Amino acid sequence: MIRAFLFLLCVILLGYWPQQSDFTLIAGLYGGAFLLYFWVVLHVGRGALSREQLLGPQESFRFGLVSWMWVAVLARLALLWGMPHLSDDVYRFIWDGRLGAQGLDVFAHLPAWYMEEGHEVRGLTRELFEQLNSPEYFTIYPPVAQAVFRLAARLFPESVYGSVLVLRTFLLLCELGSLYLLPLILRRLQLPKERVLLYALNPLVIVEISGNLHFEGAMVFFFLLFVWAWLEARRGLAALAMSLSIGAKLLPLMLLPLLAARMWQASFWLRLQGPGAEKEMAGGRASRWRAVLWFLVLGFFLLLLFYPFMGPFFAQHFGESLDLYFRRFEFNASVYYLLRWLRYLQLGYNDIHRLGPLLGLVVAVAILGMALWSLRRRFLTIEEGVLFFLQQSLWAFVLYLGLATIVHPWYLTMPVLLAVFSRWRFPLWWSYAITWTYINYSYPVYRENLWVVGLEYGSVLLFMLWEWRRQKKRGQGGRPGP
Repeated sequence: MIRAFLFLLCVILLGYWPQQSDFTLIAGLYGGAFLLYFWVVLHVGRGALSREQLLGPQESFRFGLVSWMWVAVLARLALLWGMPHLSDDVYRFIWDGRLGAQGLDVFAHLPAWYMEEGHEVRGLTRELFEQLNSPEYFTIYPPVAQAVFRLAARLFPESVYGSVLVLRTFLLLCELGSLYLLPLILRRLQLPKERVLLYALNPLVIVEISGNLHFEGAMVFFFLLFVWAWLEARRGLAALAMSLSIGAKLLPLMLLPLLAARMWQASFWLRLQGPGAEKEMAGGRASRWRAVLWFLVLGFFLLLLFYPFMGPFFAQHFGESLDLYFRRFEFNASVYYLLRWLRYLQLGYNDIHRLGPLLGLVVAVAILGMALWSLRRRFLTIEEGVLFFLQQSLWAFVLYLGLATIVHPWYLTMPVLLAVFSRWRFPLWWSYAITWTYINYSYPVYRENLWVVGLEYGSVLLFMLWEWRRQKKRGQGGRPGP
């Protein structure tokens, strides 16, 4: 009980108290929250969370898995009434929402255009403009996020706090949905139900989604809805859920080759093993046609989502923002920083405009290679195929983040989720180590502390190697297991 109270206290204080520049306070609160979180994780790894394991034999009341789930829910509920302090992305959300709520194209002009005389729009004030962290770039948020921004602006056209409350409520519902779906999926995949706490109690996930309002929470919920719908043989709902996940954040797009490889096999269409399973698995050609049809339905749903935003400026300006993401933005990178240093020694300048797209291409080719290689694997049931897909997805995200030019803390949300379905736990450590990057905001003038970046990725790499050696000794060959 005391541990649960201290965990809630650390998380709530993180959501309400420190500013970005208060690194000592952030480090202390995150350190305390993660210390308690890792204590629970260690017990999760040992099996069921009994009273003695969680609180010791001296406690006179039961405090098990269900109680810790309530702690996870309360931590999210407690952040409902605050303002984001550790991220200022929310002001761009509100800016886009106020534009869209008035029927204006959010991709048409840069924010500075609306500050010029004759271009004024109601609600786009100078005060709001000065709080934007990227006024020189076109918006990059996809349709599901934009729809929620517009809803918030319609309900509260003049109130920043009111809009924040709407965004928080939406993401809270998404998180509650994720906490509901995760145990259902774990049960179907025959994995320990206690693993739900790896995601439910992760302090970074709670603070970055429920506190700082990042739409990874929506992406995760719709992705889990896709997984559950596929396991339940609800193919139409699965296609809709995957399209909504992509519409919340574009990142699940990179998982489609892995998904296509699984769908290419007849076994991925089987809900359960039964008398007709062998006959069904023999119909490989039929399964491939069904895979093509499913992707056509997915494409149709994506078209419906994006169509309302496909104005005359969408393709050009949205594409420009994506291009800038790979060619200009850099923060907390690993492999890219090493290549940047080597290229600087050669050329005398930062070669990000070449390195960024090249690394993105490497990720795309590698994921395609993973998909083609996985075609050699055969599974008897859909559960086996889904579990393999989820484990491959973890490595796809790790590869993407390892080669990315920019890795913000909330980007670790999906790897933390996918770690639930594997034996790998280094994403959990990474979700803590990445909080050290808040030190960059503590200096009088923002600068990136590369020693901290090196410490972060060095510790993650050592943790990964330690896990690999441990799993190899156990006869798993270093492959991710369930």
